[in-house]
Amino acid sequence: MPQRYPPGFRRKVLDLVASGRRVAQVAADLDIGDQAICAWRRQELVDSGRISGTTSADNAELVAARRRIAELEAEVAVHRRAAELLKEGSTPTGDTRRSR
Repeated sequence: MPQRYPPGFRRKVLDLVASGRRVAQVAADLDIGDQAICAWRRQELVDSGRISGTTSADNAELVAARRRIAELEAEVAVHRRAAELLKEGSTPTGDTRRSR
């Protein structure tokens, strides 16, 4: 899994690139991948509305929604299994009519 860098670090790296330093040089100096810097720069352009794409805020919302959906699906599976078990345990035997 790729290493995650704090937002402040990413901001400083992007500031270095914006000041005119080459991406390859900044990447070598800081021992990070130049592809990471390019991805951060692209995401910055998306977040600022200069190019189309999913913004960081929208992405965070999608991640949270997917996590919640997974939780709800697991909960539904538990309820379905419980209903199956209850149904198996309550099958009537013999005469189903109630006595008076």
